[in-house]
Amino acid sequence: MANPRRKHSKARTRKRRSVYYAGLRQPAVQECPQCGSGKLRHRVCPSCGMYRGRQIVEAQADV
Repeated sequence: MANPRRKHSKARTRKRRSVYYAGLRQPAVQECPQCGSGKLRHRVCPSCGMYRGRQIVEAQADV
């Protein structure tokens, strides 16, 4: 297995890492058309239980 001959500079390392961390984003949240709360796209709404106009799961009661 080959070993590096020289140490990578801090600038070179940070340039590489900046590309990776720029790609990390928060998941897209959209408004539920039925109840108006925020939900992830293509998922059942956690507050009302609706997905694409149909009741999929029972709504959770606030405890």
